[in-house]
Amino acid sequence: MAKGKNVLTTGDVAKICNVAPRTVSKWFDNGQLKGYRIPGSKDRRIPRSELLRFMKEHKIPAAGLESGQMRVLIVDSNSEESSVLSDGLSANDNYEVQVVQNTFETGMVALKFSPHVMLISLFSDRVDAEGICRSIRENEELQTIKILALGNHLSDSEAAALMSKGFDGLVSNPSDVSEVIKRIEEATAIIY
Repeated sequence: MAKGKNVLTTGDVAKICNVAPRTVSKWFDNGQLKGYRIPGSKDRRIPRSELLRFMKEHKIPAAGLESGQMRVLIVDSNSEESSVLSDGLSANDNYEVQVVQNTFETGMVALKFSPHVMLISLFSDRVDAEGICRSIRENEELQTIKILALGNHLSDSEAAALMSKGFDGLVSNPSDVSEVIKRIEEATAIIY
């Protein structure tokens, strides 16, 4: 699989799982492996996150999956907090991190950097967290990005409201890098 590829062809999936492309097509057609068809074509596409879920569920070895580094985009106008989080994630060789400080930068960098995960601060004065989430979910090229909200001391109802708006998870203590990594792994269903 090409490094950083978020959406895979049936041929890509066949190589990763060490099966024939026809087998992948069968998995797709009977609903075991979720994805979408290219409009006007019979070609199938499978999001990377869906393949990871499928492999884990069926205990398929991940040896064929060359995941490369997990690309993480941090969206936070507080440069001190985002720097601490960025440094903490970058210290782990599994993460490539970029930081943006406002809503406008987020869109430009997301298209170019193609992150696997976006961490968005809920308390940044120059960041519209819900607007960014909505825009990502509406953009076909970016829909596979996992979006995690960075917030402190949110109630259960506030957390549920975020999830209903398209967020994939919540990090309740963004200053704890180990919690951030745990939430990233849960959201992306990384197999170790």
